Amino acid sequence: MSGFPLRYNSSLPKIWLIGGTKDSAEIAKAIADIQVPIIVTVTTPSAKNLYLSDCSVIVGCFSGEEMACFCRQEEIIAIIDASHPFATEVSQNAIAIAKLQNIPYLRYERNSCQLLANNQFLTLDSFDALLKGDYLSGQRVLLTVGCKVLPKFKTWHQDAILFTRVLPKVNSLQIALDSGFTSDRIMAIRPPVSAELETVLWRQWNISLVITKASGKPGGEDIKRQVAKGLGVRLITIARPKIFYPEQTSCIKKIMAFCHQYNPNK
Repeated sequence: MSGFPLRYNSSLPKIWLIGGTKDSAEIAKAIADIQVPIIVTVTTPSAKNLYLSDCSVIVGCFSGEEMACFCRQEEIIAIIDASHPFATEVSQNAIAIAKLQNIPYLRYERNSCQLLANNQFLTLDSFDALLKGDYLSGQRVLLTVGCKVLPKFKTWHQDAILFTRVLPKVNSLQIALDSGFTSDRIMAIRPPVSAELETVLWRQWNISLVITKASGKPGGEDIKRQVAKGLGVRLITIARPKIFYPEQTSCIKKIMAFCHQYNPNK
């Protein structure tokens, strides 16, 4: 078990908002404004700070079994999945539980930044496609992809000069170190990162190639494209994993309509 309390306030049916992103914080505020009861889950203590002080937020990680138990005990009547675009396991588990327990599910999928493929900008389907190719050889590479995938790059330190930017957390730094990054090739900083700071960092490290994820504007994807264009640095974007969502939207109004439809107080 992950340490989640198995009972929070089971006396009141509620909507479950799977959060942890700035998008989800905006959604939580909008739902609070229309006085629909919700409970929010996030995976880190720092993510909890995104939400209003009177918002019910639980910190931790769910397994599929815990999701099922949580939905039953908290009397979840609808699910809004506003997790990170690359949090595939979370979304897949939520979809499965929603289907199993016949709970309405709506995915909030933030808009992606459209990149035209050319010699400077390239989009690949996966990290495996990146690592099987010869994109990194001889390059000074900045990885802005989060810490979880850094172990995949461990063997590439022999063929490229790799740098990474991770969250300022002990676990993130340890993963980077264990993946072969020396301390002078790690920057720990919490987004958002301005174009000015990106420019200084890329110049400081003489970066020739940046690897990022298709996390949209909230993830700084547009800033990286802007800086890459200005400095003539090649940018490779890893596309979002392909998941079939039963229902999805990028429109807050549709989410409000969903909440009104399943509001237990109406």
